[in-house]
Amino acid sequence: MGIISWIIFGLIAGVIAKLLMPGRDPGGCIITILLGIAGAFVGGFLYEQVTGQGQVMQFDLGSLVVATIGAFVILLVYRLVIGRR
Repeated sequence: MGIISWIIFGLIAGVIAKLLMPGRDPGGCIITILLGIAGAFVGGFLYEQVTGQGQVMQFDLGSLVVATIGAFVILLVYRLVIGRR
C-alpha cells in the first residue's frame, strides 16, 4: 500500500483510536490526527516485519485494523509520556 493510503488510513485510524480511548488529549485534535498517521505507518511497518509479508497491499478491513492498533499504541504512549510532565 502506498504512502497516501497509509495517510488516509492514519486519519481514519486516529479517529477510531480516539473513540476507543476517550478523554482529553494534551495536544488536541490535530495532534491526535498526526499520531494516527504515525501509528498507521508504525502499525504497517511492524505488521510487515512480524508476518514477513513484503507489504500490506490491500485497502481493506485488515489493514484498517493494523493502522488502528498502531494509532492506539502511539496515542497510549503519547498520553503516558505527556501525562507525566
